[in-house]
Amino acid sequence: QVQLVESGGGSVQTGGSLRLSCVVSGNTQNINSMAWFRQAPGKEREGVATSTYPGGGRTRIADSVKDRFTISRDNAEEPMILQMTNLVPEDTGMYYCAASRGGFPTFSPDYYSDWGQGTQVTVSS
Repeated sequence: QVQLVESGGGSVQTGGSLRLSCVVSGNTQNINSMAWFRQAPGKEREGVATSTYPGGGRTRIADSVKDRFTISRDNAEEPMILQMTNLVPEDTGMYYCAASRGGFPTFSPDYYSDWGQGTQVTVSS
């Protein structure tokens, strides 16, 4: 079993930045992909960034957050990071970290079998 714990959410004003962290523990040997998703009230869960695991050599950023969000992981001992800059109110939502045994990261939530509890991000105008 895999445990994912997110942190780093908070409230910021438009133009601000946040750094989300996802700590992975448990049976991580079978994880090959990770991703960050977000979900605003009344909306579907949306993928914003994906990465291969444990090495983050192959990453993807959703068009909706391109040039503002980055996903990274310095080494196998470090958490998965989602760096968010120039935030806007449309970025408000619960942000989730997810893990998959598949080796081709996608933005489809169904691809991921393990999820964290989420961390709230609120951006005010």
